[in-house]
Amino acid sequence: MGKPTGFLEYNRELPEEKTPEERVKDYAEFYLDFSTRKTEIQSARCMECGIPFCHSGCPLGNIIPEFNDAVYRQNWLQAYEILNSTNNLPEFTGRICPAPCESSCVLGINKPAVTIELIEKQIIEHAYKHGWVKASPPSFRTNKKVAVVGSGPSGLATAAQINKAGHSVTVFERDDKIGGLLRYGIPDYKLDKSVIDRRIAIMEEEGILFKPNTNVGVDISAKELKEVFDAIVLCGGSTIPRDLPVPGREHKGVYFAMEFLKDNSKRVQKSTALRDEAINVKDAHVVVIGGGDTGSDCVGTSNRHEAKSITQIELLPKPKEERGINNPWPEWPNVLRTSSSHQEGCERLWSILTKEFIADKNGNLQALKIVDIEWGKPKKGERPNFKEVPNTEREIPCNYAFLAMGFVHPQHEGLLDDLGMHYDSRGNVDADYNKYNTNIKGVFSAGDMRRGQSLVVWAIHEGRECARVVDESLTGIPSNLEAKNRSRYALD
Repeated sequence: MGKPTGFLEYNRELPEEKTPEERVKDYAEFYLDFSTRKTEIQSARCMECGIPFCHSGCPLGNIIPEFNDAVYRQNWLQAYEILNSTNNLPEFTGRICPAPCESSCVLGINKPAVTIELIEKQIIEHAYKHGWVKASPPSFRTNKKVAVVGSGPSGLATAAQINKAGHSVTVFERDDKIGGLLRYGIPDYKLDKSVIDRRIAIMEEEGILFKPNTNVGVDISAKELKEVFDAIVLCGGSTIPRDLPVPGREHKGVYFAMEFLKDNSKRVQKSTALRDEAINVKDAHVVVIGGGDTGSDCVGTSNRHEAKSITQIELLPKPKEERGINNPWPEWPNVLRTSSSHQEGCERLWSILTKEFIADKNGNLQALKIVDIEWGKPKKGERPNFKEVPNTEREIPCNYAFLAMGFVHPQHEGLLDDLGMHYDSRGNVDADYNKYNTNIKGVFSAGDMRRGQSLVVWAIHEGRECARVVDESLTGIPSNLEAKNRSRYALD
């Protein structure tokens, strides 16, 4: 390592942010510039640890110590080449990944972890700035054609890797623009959409064909797809949201979180494919039901709408400030997280059960009936349980309620049912764990559609691994596509 004592000499530092008062005025990314020199110093904090557990934390197997060392030595081109060897889309993971690698960082045992996510972002931005990220079409083309359904992170990673093998790839997207969840599900202040556009432009130069506004199963049938393509990869994501069937669910003002986020993102990006009526929460009382990242995005978006009040409620108990004894390093820490959206303004409540949506005489939402709950310690083999706390039932003002409780499985109606797809016990596409193949010959699946709702870094990993399997199925020989890093630094 370039600086063996760096972790003793330097403290963790992240870019400064615009103030909450300033950043809620628009949808621009709000991190201020972080100098090249500061990034090199942060890379110097990477320890010469015997076993880099960051590899086990990263599903992609990114070669983290090596690219950190390259940055510290000011060899940014080498750092980019190392990062690019395992990650097709580092400009996305460097912005919106929760960084499980940092949770597994050895330095994180008793000091703040290395700023791996920041360094990754800085590497790819440095590479774009210096013109190192450029189209690299395959040197030859096979006569095989592959359809990728869905243009989210798993679909893009799958397409990029299969194209490298020389097969002709067409990516189908039912929305009006390419990007899937990255395009309309992630707010612009977390991921500026020019970041997506520049990557898509490179992929098009490499020969990948993108077809937005094409709903496979509606605009083109499953039968047609099978007739035209030698292989089909399903990367449509987990899109059916978990509902909340309590009294009053039908009232106007109750929406799934993604309805709100998608509508807002389309308007920010000036899309013409809009819902008839905008969901605007200016001067309204907003309640977000669900304490995860999607709920946090609803909070940040509501702040930019200038909502009168924002309350986020969660069924589960409030997490601890620090790891508990049953949650040791290098496990993912189940601790309290405060997002940038929370910093902008939001009341957060835990151990809350929603009892009823209450509307006025015209059917417009005006209040939410909630009650405190108390979680009991489950017996061995039993699921956690809770009971209502007596005399805590109450109403809170609520004109808009956004259900951000996760997603249950992909949409079955249409393409999947038309293909005769088999589903697992959770309703996801039933694809072989290692081979990604489904019950239909020549049809594969990757990402959230087969593994369930997960992280962007897992989606990219799945796309890369699936591409390798598809290549082998088309050629009949072992694929030479890079999958998860297998270097001497990897744990498996």
